[in-house]
Amino acid sequence: MSTGIRATLKIEEPADCPAAQLSAQKGVTSHSISKSVDPTTGETVTEELVTDGRPEDDWPAAVDLESASDNFRVLFSDGSRTVYRFSRELGCGCPCECIEQFNAPIADVQTTDGALVLVFHVSSTDELQDIVTELQERFSDVQVQRLIQARADRSKQDLVFVDRAALTARQREVLETANEMGYFEYPKRANATEVADALEITPSTFTEHLAAAQRTLLDSVLDE
Repeated sequence: MSTGIRATLKIEEPADCPAAQLSAQKGVTSHSISKSVDPTTGETVTEELVTDGRPEDDWPAAVDLESASDNFRVLFSDGSRTVYRFSRELGCGCPCECIEQFNAPIADVQTTDGALVLVFHVSSTDELQDIVTELQERFSDVQVQRLIQARADRSKQDLVFVDRAALTARQREVLETANEMGYFEYPKRANATEVADALEITPSTFTEHLAAAQRTLLDSVLDE
């Protein structure tokens, strides 16, 4: 009997995410992001992100975050860590809101090198696939980094048979090439464009093949 799935997804350079933009432009890695919604209007979201170290001397003049308002600012810094705060409108279509519309609260979120890493829980494979599909329709580079499926009876081995024949030859080639070039490593040794060039296909075609392969593997690993 399954008791749920914990999923970790990585989205490269998502649009409409000020935290990811800050990470990309200033090399800031956040390890904690929290948010609250204005209870009086229900329209404004205030977010805070915590990073190690102190802000640069030219903050905020050297930062131009298109999706953030001009209230993106340093709230607190004691030399070892810095807290940034900004406000945005609810319903901007960011990755967190995309996941939360499926009634899946974000359990953890971090940013690094312009990428957003999200952790959340779902009750079934179908729910997870719906979320991943929605994200892939909105954002160009969505990666499933880790999946943990809880079991009510942990005394039994949980072995899963993965039928590689379920993948098309092209999907296997895409996965093998991406893996060999270090696409799934952290930090990446190759990005989507470089892998696509090696396969002599467009980046969008590479993303489509990769998404299809991931869905097939999810079906095998998380079959209930």
